Amino acid sequence: MSYVIKGETGDWEVVIGLEVHCQVISKAKLFSGAATDFGSEPNTQVSLVDAAMPGMLPVINEQCVRQAIKTGLGLKAQINTKSVFARKNYFYADLPQGYQISQADQPIVGAGTIILDMPDGSTREIGIERLHLEQDAGKSLHDQDPKRTFIDLNRTGVALMEIVSDPDMRSPEEAGAYLRKLRSIVRYLGTCDGNMDQGSMRCDVNVSVRPVGSTELRTRAETKNVNSVRFAMQAIEFEAARQVEIYDNGGEVVQETRLFDAQKGTTRSMRSKEHAHDYRYFPDPDLLPLVFSDELVAEIKATLPELPDERKDRYINDFGLSPYDAGVLVAEKDTAIYFEEVAKGRDAKMAANWVINNLFAVLSDKGVGISESPISAADLGELLGLIADDTISTKIAKEVFEVMLETGDAPQKIVEDKGLKQITDTGAIEAAVDAAIAAGAAQVAQYKGGNEKILGWFVGQVMKATQGKANPGQVNKLLKDKLDD
Repeated sequence: MSYVIKGETGDWEVVIGLEVHCQVISKAKLFSGAATDFGSEPNTQVSLVDAAMPGMLPVINEQCVRQAIKTGLGLKAQINTKSVFARKNYFYADLPQGYQISQADQPIVGAGTIILDMPDGSTREIGIERLHLEQDAGKSLHDQDPKRTFIDLNRTGVALMEIVSDPDMRSPEEAGAYLRKLRSIVRYLGTCDGNMDQGSMRCDVNVSVRPVGSTELRTRAETKNVNSVRFAMQAIEFEAARQVEIYDNGGEVVQETRLFDAQKGTTRSMRSKEHAHDYRYFPDPDLLPLVFSDELVAEIKATLPELPDERKDRYINDFGLSPYDAGVLVAEKDTAIYFEEVAKGRDAKMAANWVINNLFAVLSDKGVGISESPISAADLGELLGLIADDTISTKIAKEVFEVMLETGDAPQKIVEDKGLKQITDTGAIEAAVDAAIAAGAAQVAQYKGGNEKILGWFVGQVMKATQGKANPGQVNKLLKDKLDD
């Protein structure tokens, strides 16, 4: 998808790389046994290790290591059986150690790939440079008091996977698709919940621009801690336009760290961008190199679930779904599970149509996700079963669907209570057909004169006479048989 910025000096393209921080699903922190529950009272989930008390030594959490390996495998990435934790030295008020334990030169996961499915039907392969484990900092609260800043150390030491992409993205749309796909993968894997609004997944957006046709990588600016897909796309749009304007005016882009203003949709400068040497990385003296076996990797690989790309292929090949419909259904694991329950033993294309077109419209209107659907997968499946066995027509099914939303009743009960069962009695339908033909002499003449579209008028008359309960297939067949006679 082409994204070109028209500048005064020519056309420019944007170069994007993302650093995504994913909080590891684990009951304890990376190097301590403190809990990781979201929303707890401030400073109630802090161990002596997290608080950097003298003499406290970090101990690696095996579950976090396993989750990182699992994520790397899900990204089709190289797993490094030896990695090294390093101290990244910088001052934050909410970083009590004065350094962050991270991984520098030897990360746990190396190069991988993510395949993006773009809205126009094209695909893009985005490289993963690395995934490394690191601990999170705490939280500074500036809005609790006019003169003081409060510190909450609950997040200090929480395990993060920092997933660094190659600078392969060329538009805000690609960056948005990348974030959505990455979130989908970690949710399928069960290694991160992907809740950007809670901070368990957030990204640093690196943006530079260059003239169209150039292969040069120019100076980039980094926008820190963006916590939604929409905001990331807005930050890219603003940054790209800002940098083009600087170059058009004869200036040079400064390498710096910026912040995104969600209210204005703009970025602002926070500080000059540090380089690796500014952090004074060195191997953590309290932690031995992390070494594990190929057998452990194989054990974890055997537990991998079916991931979005594989599930999409199955929906296309086994269910006959279009690539678009399959992509929509597999984007979120909960949606895929819901769809498969609806489709079990039924027409998968019909199930996909009802989920995507009917149910999604309801969920969007109510502002809820599939897990909060007012109609269960079992009930929607039962409704489709009533269509399949000719108990009700598709038109009546839509009416039943609306009643299900209002009452929560099962479709079978609604059909019985309201007397909506489809008329399949050939005799009754034939009587209505005969009546419609008898009342429409002019329309009969039009039909016999070659106007086959007038058949719809007769169908309408029959359906009206039967209150919409006549089987449409039988109605059409009887009408054609009699009119063609």
